[in-house]
Amino acid sequence: MSSKILYTLTDEAPLLATYSFLPIVQAYASQADVVVETRDISLSGRLLAAFSDLLPEDQRVSDDLAELGRLATTPEANIIKLPNISASVPQLKAAVKELQEKGYALPDYPDDPQTDEEKDIRARFDSVKGSAVNPVLREGNSDRRAPEAVKRYARKHPHSMGAWSPDSRTEVATMGHDDFFSNEKSVVLPSDDTLTIQLVGADGSVTPLRTDLKVLEGEVVDGTFLNAAELDAFLIEQVARAKELDVLFSAHLKATMMKVSDPIIFGHVVRAYFKDVYDEYGDTLTAAGLDGTNGLAAVLAGLDELPNGAEIRAAFDKALAEGPRLAMVNSDKGITGLHVPSDIIVDASMPAMIRTSGHMWGPNGEEDDTLAVIPDSSYAGVYQAVIDDCKAHGAYDPTTMGSVPNVGLMAQKAEEYGSHDKTFEIQADGQVQVVNSAGEVLISHDVHAGDIWRACQTKDAPIRDWVKLAVTRARASGDPAVFWLDENRAHDAALIEKVNTYLADHDTHGLDISIMAPAAAATHSVERIRKGLNTISVTGNVLRDYNTDLFPILELGTSAKMLSVVPLMNGGGLFETGAGGSAPKHVQQLVAENYLRWDSLGEFLALAESFRHLGESSGNSKALVLAEALDRATGTLLEENKSPARRVGQIDNRGSHFYLALFWAEELAAQTTDPELAAKFTDLAARLRADEKTIDQELISVQGSPADIGGYYRPDEEKTSKVMRPSATFNAAIASLSA
Repeated sequence: MSSKILYTLTDEAPLLATYSFLPIVQAYASQADVVVETRDISLSGRLLAAFSDLLPEDQRVSDDLAELGRLATTPEANIIKLPNISASVPQLKAAVKELQEKGYALPDYPDDPQTDEEKDIRARFDSVKGSAVNPVLREGNSDRRAPEAVKRYARKHPHSMGAWSPDSRTEVATMGHDDFFSNEKSVVLPSDDTLTIQLVGADGSVTPLRTDLKVLEGEVVDGTFLNAAELDAFLIEQVARAKELDVLFSAHLKATMMKVSDPIIFGHVVRAYFKDVYDEYGDTLTAAGLDGTNGLAAVLAGLDELPNGAEIRAAFDKALAEGPRLAMVNSDKGITGLHVPSDIIVDASMPAMIRTSGHMWGPNGEEDDTLAVIPDSSYAGVYQAVIDDCKAHGAYDPTTMGSVPNVGLMAQKAEEYGSHDKTFEIQADGQVQVVNSAGEVLISHDVHAGDIWRACQTKDAPIRDWVKLAVTRARASGDPAVFWLDENRAHDAALIEKVNTYLADHDTHGLDISIMAPAAAATHSVERIRKGLNTISVTGNVLRDYNTDLFPILELGTSAKMLSVVPLMNGGGLFETGAGGSAPKHVQQLVAENYLRWDSLGEFLALAESFRHLGESSGNSKALVLAEALDRATGTLLEENKSPARRVGQIDNRGSHFYLALFWAEELAAQTTDPELAAKFTDLAARLRADEKTIDQELISVQGSPADIGGYYRPDEEKTSKVMRPSATFNAAIASLSA
């Protein structure tokens, strides 16, 4: 089996960190006969690949994501996947603009495609939009947990936690009826088949929404819808409640991963908050494409093109002044949570709010209680359960609290809700039907124009693998495992039946494995957390996303410090490196003052697991030595507090890479398992230690002035490498190893 690791080039802060860290990785790996190659899955790289055939020869790029997708189904796969941009439409347009300014002949994004050519262009853009990367690569289920070294560090160096008051007015508002949860229907396919999704109009007309939908025996197929009229009524009520309670109003969606459904819902939120404006000027705004789907910023920017734009702008200003205070993304710049759909993402924003006393930032730059609006009730109760616990018992204590690792069902696009070609905004009253090849209606819903209907698929093989992984983790850790499934939800009921069936295939003697509805499971888990106990959350895809931010942010201060392993179903390995939610702010800080706060701990953890998997699968014992030494070096890095600090003049991302390289070299030189490998690192370890003060000074001395990286979405390689590798002494030492 090949001794090759594929390291992904992504976006924002993780990409910048790669310019500094990857040369170290490649130099060390080469001493163990391991090749580390890169593949570009950045937003800009995906855009160029999507239009490669339309570009001039010298601008064409390979479709690295497609290549990795094929590789992920093979036993040879060993992929390290860093956080990438899950693009909203505003991000997509910004990336296209930057690429065009760099000379790439990309077409503009067509908001309202009419011709076949425009529809083809839009389809290509849509293939890049949202969480396009993860479904392609995730040919396995997810195992995410806090490594013991990270947990020890969090206990010795606790992050800040805001105090909670029992009188806090913070709460979650959710529909609880006429939403995706309450309208869901589910079927388990008795055999392989091909399904059609169609809209049967009130006049009997049949409009195909999706044809040729191939399904396998045992596959779970769901259909559901969100009632748009009820959504509007709910949102208008919550705007009034926030005003009455005198709390911040904030909507928490996922307009990146849920790239079809949630931008539509976001538009409803904007229109509900500015109801009076849209009541008076809605026809004009909608005709101009300013319906709020792309956020308030896009609406305000578009007013200049309207004859009565100044009048409408005044109406928006009046609504902001008279409505409830909005939670802010940047109060200094007046950027509200309604400005850009991708600015407040539920899985990152809700844990941050809970960690900060249930507060978000208001227009005056001060924290305050918040009405957190999560329209669909599928998982809103999880956050309410944690908020209730904090109101009753106060903030969690990182020095004593337990952990909630996760086993997540995601293989082969399991539960890709709201994010793909089976989600539709209904254009006319009628009935949506899911029909099999025999013409039988498996699922049907009576819908109205404007409703959001969606389906999803979850194949049987991933469910079997998920159950197996849960049992494996429970056995390995000795911790109880809880399947977060609600018998009152159609999809979950189908999964519960399968879980009970497949658990019988495993030896569960002595294991504590149970099934609870999500809100109850959250309450159970936080009760155990307060006792210092661990509880494995075994969840579907969306809850995997939510839980692997919620609990790590409370336990560790960030989800970037989690170990994320995806044992691929065909024997390969995918190693993910944490979340990138704060990555944009880090880039802004680097450009402003040449200081990168991004913490690459996730990369260190993933790399060690990657080396370990490669060593075990290919018989490369030197790779195993690299893995063990890297784990010990990472522990030393944490113990000696050499992770990035927070401000100029202190250690940043580049400094943490130097110290990781130093500690790793020292561990490799000191180990006795492989004397040949030890000899290769003896001189380097001594050289780095002797030059420590010089290198540290070279890395810190560049801070404080603006840095030019030549672009946000596609930085210039030469400029970025120069910025991210400013120590000539360190660079020469690493080069000497390869030489």
